[in-house]
Amino acid sequence: MKAPFRSKPPVENNDFPVNEDPSHLDKVYTRVLGIGGDRILTEEVKWLAVTHKSFDHGRRGYNDRLAFLGKLIVELQTSLALVYGSSTSQTEVVLEQDQYGRIPFRHPALEGLDSLTEHGKDTTIDKRRIAGLAESYGLDAVLRWKPKRMTNLQWSGQSIVVSQALYAIVGAVALQKGGYVANDVVRERILNPLGLQ
Repeated sequence: MKAPFRSKPPVENNDFPVNEDPSHLDKVYTRVLGIGGDRILTEEVKWLAVTHKSFDHGRRGYNDRLAFLGKLIVELQTSLALVYGSSTSQTEVVLEQDQYGRIPFRHPALEGLDSLTEHGKDTTIDKRRIAGLAESYGLDAVLRWKPKRMTNLQWSGQSIVVSQALYAIVGAVALQKGGYVANDVVRERILNPLGLQ
């Protein structure tokens, strides 16, 4: 649905060029998902994952729901990596002797829980770090969106839009190829480059 006339006058010099070349999009998907990444998703879903709701007023679909699912998967894998990846067993914790001779319960599966804090997770997947990673993959060149000000993309929210596109790709992989493939993508293509093993 489009109104027969504009309610506001058009802003001059605000035509933002978007990528329409499928081969350029495939190259970016190969960088994001690795070798063969351009064949993991269908053509329609590949375009949907990089489309923001500001593009064409959302008439062609947009990536909000895919990004929501992808962000949940990334947060889960980050929590698991923080718990199992940090080895607190390397720095042995010295326990004080209990006056009654009690021994606190210890289990190897619980060793990494101390590193699972909200600050640790937020620092690892901070939106600036995710946006920087997405831009290093070239996602900013294939985004389909309409910035409020073409002269100032950061003020218009490019870092949020590019982060959302990366999350949407993870969500799309989860829906099309399953959770195991999406988890591998998150661990190998997002968390490892951010320094989390």
